[in-house]
Amino acid sequence: MEGEGALHVDVNDGRVERVELNIFEPPRFFEAFLRGRDFSEAPDITARICGICPVAYQMSAVHAMEAACGISVGGALRELRRLLYCGEWIESHALHVYLLHAPDFLGYPGAVEMAQEHGSLLQQGLRLKKAGNAIISILGGREVHPINVRLGGFYRAPRRSELMALRDELSWGRDAAFDAVRWAGELVFPEFERDYEFVALRHPTEYPMNEGRIVSSRGVDIDYYEFSRVFEEFQVAHSTALHSRMRGQGAYLVGPLARYSLNFDRLPGSVQSAALTAGLDQECRNPFKSIIVRAVEILFAFEEALRIIDCYEQPEESAVPVTPRASVGEWATEAPRGLLYHRYETSSNGSILEAKIIPPTSQNQPSIEDDLRTVVEGNIALEDDELRSRCERSIRNYDPCISCATHFLKLNINRRGGV
Repeated sequence: MEGEGALHVDVNDGRVERVELNIFEPPRFFEAFLRGRDFSEAPDITARICGICPVAYQMSAVHAMEAACGISVGGALRELRRLLYCGEWIESHALHVYLLHAPDFLGYPGAVEMAQEHGSLLQQGLRLKKAGNAIISILGGREVHPINVRLGGFYRAPRRSELMALRDELSWGRDAAFDAVRWAGELVFPEFERDYEFVALRHPTEYPMNEGRIVSSRGVDIDYYEFSRVFEEFQVAHSTALHSRMRGQGAYLVGPLARYSLNFDRLPGSVQSAALTAGLDQECRNPFKSIIVRAVEILFAFEEALRIIDCYEQPEESAVPVTPRASVGEWATEAPRGLLYHRYETSSNGSILEAKIIPPTSQNQPSIEDDLRTVVEGNIALEDDELRSRCERSIRNYDPCISCATHFLKLNINRRGGV
């Protein structure tokens, strides 16, 4: 989901009859133009889907394609992939927490206006983001759309000295992230909770990034190849962005709230303590408190990055061999915004026959609309401009993308009857 959004609301005698979030970006056909390309090109092509979370697309692509080829990557190369994901979580979450979400809670229309009185806060956020970008740059070859990721590992593995050079700044970032969690916990939040069905990865020992089973808060526990049996995409007339639902059940929620609520016990003790001190429970169902959860995940990512760097020894080879075969590979990883699913069918010569990519915002679209319906129903007497602002805040809880997460919502409200 990219581009601008519009919200259509029908109200009759004070009762909300229709809420539709319209995403009207033209299709970009990534799945279509992956067909016929070589299997090794998938990580670089899919990275171009997003400039903020290219690592997520690369990681889902390499794991799915490696699954199709029957290999797995372990040891230092696996740890480097996790470190690369730490960099993306840090830079993406910091961007959203400080520049896109904080103004809502501090009473400003945007980060520029907020900077006049909260300049030091924004500087902290930008420095945290820069630290995440530095990890991506060293491992990925550049900060945006990394070029060092390949099937089987990396084109070049970093020297230990290169990663150790990041350590001082990452140590600062860990301390600053503790402050960020504390600061976010002191914000004032609307009384708003919903009974979401959370969906996220769950790993036997780790807070999930690249690996784990797909689980839900209501009992789903499946492997990647079972994804299409439980979940389905569908088209709605009012949006060019596909929606997703659980077969026979409906909307579900992916993202930080789901990850945190399903995996609190996988966080390090220091991170758990910070979250609880900030006012979170082990489960969070208030989407406005996602700003705290993102701060908690920033803290975790710094802790995890430091752990990986301290234990790192450069591998003898930067990648393991990957040989194509006629097969199907499926995988999901945890993008900053939630579960990102890839499926590829390949021929014996490595040509991609079919590709399917289901991003997190697509999966969250029905939940976003359900949240918006609740917001509109609770604030139906407000003037349109104020109601629009409330709806934009609700959308930003999901961090759907740069443009949709800012201030471009066109609200069309059709009031009939008494309100």
